[in-house]
Amino acid sequence: MADYDLTLSRDAIPALLDQPAALGKLVEVILNQVLEAQMRDHLGAERYERCEEREGYRNGYRDRQLSTRVGSLVLRVPQTRDGSFSTDIFERYRRSEQAFVVGLMEMVVNGVSTRKVTRITEGLCGTSFSKSTVSRLTKALNEPVAGFLNRRLDAAYPFIIVDALFTKVRTDKSVVSKALLIASGIRADGYREILGLSIGDSESFATWNEFFCGLKARGLHGVDVAVSDNHSGLREAIAKQFVGATWQRCQFHVMKNLLDHAPKKERENVTAAARLIFLATDRKEAERRYAEFMARFVETAPKSCVCLEGAFEDMLAILPLPEKYRRRLRTSNMQERLNEEIRRREKVIRIFPNDAAAIRMVGALLSEQNDEWLGRAYFDMTEYFEWKATTVAKPAAVKRDRRAA
Repeated sequence: MADYDLTLSRDAIPALLDQPAALGKLVEVILNQVLEAQMRDHLGAERYERCEEREGYRNGYRDRQLSTRVGSLVLRVPQTRDGSFSTDIFERYRRSEQAFVVGLMEMVVNGVSTRKVTRITEGLCGTSFSKSTVSRLTKALNEPVAGFLNRRLDAAYPFIIVDALFTKVRTDKSVVSKALLIASGIRADGYREILGLSIGDSESFATWNEFFCGLKARGLHGVDVAVSDNHSGLREAIAKQFVGATWQRCQFHVMKNLLDHAPKKERENVTAAARLIFLATDRKEAERRYAEFMARFVETAPKSCVCLEGAFEDMLAILPLPEKYRRRLRTSNMQERLNEEIRRREKVIRIFPNDAAAIRMVGALLSEQNDEWLGRAYFDMTEYFEWKATTVAKPAAVKRDRRAA
């Protein structure tokens, strides 16, 4: 992605801030500058500049409206004589913003909104809307979101991180809590992808097992390490669907469990001692620090000791991996940050009108996040595959030697 230098004149700032919709006007100014920069890159020349590198000529502007949560923006889209210029600004905003808007509109149409929701929706969509408007926007969104969530997963994904979050959905005449199951993966080339999204009545073995079966049917393969919390249904489904893969119990969740069981006066000490175990560089060092933890807190935080004893093996499952992979795979924090972004959007809607609305809004958000992830590699996987080749080859060689003997 190109870097753009965006500027605001000193005289323009007070004028912007004096307006009621100051933030929207500020975003409008910035996006119009981005459009100008994109046109400059497209033509290879500044306005009125004559040079051999120029690849076309301008032909005025056309105004386009972009509805966002900071108001309705009017963008001046530059034109070329041959019509060759196009911008991705509207496409990038369209999926998540429209999904957000449709969710709010559905609440109003179905009579489950508040005055605040109505006010927000009308600010985004205009003074009024109808069921036909909702239907039209919903239809436009469903296809691209479904295409993203059902796409083929042809690459190998050595690492996957899975987690669930609960959201409120209206079902018939009641509001129930439902689980949004989300999986992300790191491909063999080191790039991250969001693999899938599903909604279920609970976070059980059955729902996770069905979710993983769906991912495998779409092509998911090559999983070496799966990272998650210690939910029994999730753990059981991972063991069944990814035979031979290493399960890494999220150390962040282990820490939360240790602190939940620790007396208040010992929590700071428990945190520091547990962190030393998490950051151990090898098995011997981890065991030594574990023994020190148990000896130190067996009297003052006995329940934390019991918790750590049950988690010790699983929370250090990735310890044999090269250090740079351990650092990012020891927790499901990558997935937790994704959940936080979903929560930020979900807070405004509060209760989804139906399952489809939840999948549509969250799916659109995940699609945009996936586009951002694909812009930069997360890992250099060279060292991992070198490590894997040596650790897998040795046991095989031993077996051949024993058969020969």
